[in-house]
Amino acid sequence: MQIEAIEDAEQFDARVLSPRGVLVVVDFWGPGCPNCEVFARDAPALLAELEGEALRVVTVDAYAHPALAQRFGLYGIPTFLLFRDGKLLGKMSQYRGRAFWLGVIRDQLAPRSSAPP
Repeated sequence: MQIEAIEDAEQFDARVLSPRGVLVVVDFWGPGCPNCEVFARDAPALLAELEGEALRVVTVDAYAHPALAQRFGLYGIPTFLLFRDGKLLGKMSQYRGRAFWLGVIRDQLAPRSSAPP
C-alpha cells in the first residue's frame, strides 16, 4: 500500500470522495511540522500492519493547498479525515502515536452490523 499525494481539488474529489467500499484516510500535513514528521516516519510500518485492508491513504500539504484545508475547517496539522463512500466519518486531530492511530483506523475498518444487537 502506498500513500498518494493530492495536488488539487479535482484530484481530491476523485481519490477521496469517489471510491466506494474503501476507507480513505486523508493526512493534512505541512512542512516544518514536527508531529507530521513523526507520522511520516511511522507511516510505512502502520501501512504494513494494514496491508490487505480496503484502505487508501492520501496526503495533502495544507500550506500548499489552503483551500482544501479550509473546505474542511481545519485549524491545525496534522489532521486525519476519514471517508467512506464519499462521506466524512470522522477526524483525528494530531498524531497520538501508532497504537492510537491504528486503533481508530481498525475501528473504521471493522465490519458494521446492519441489524441492532
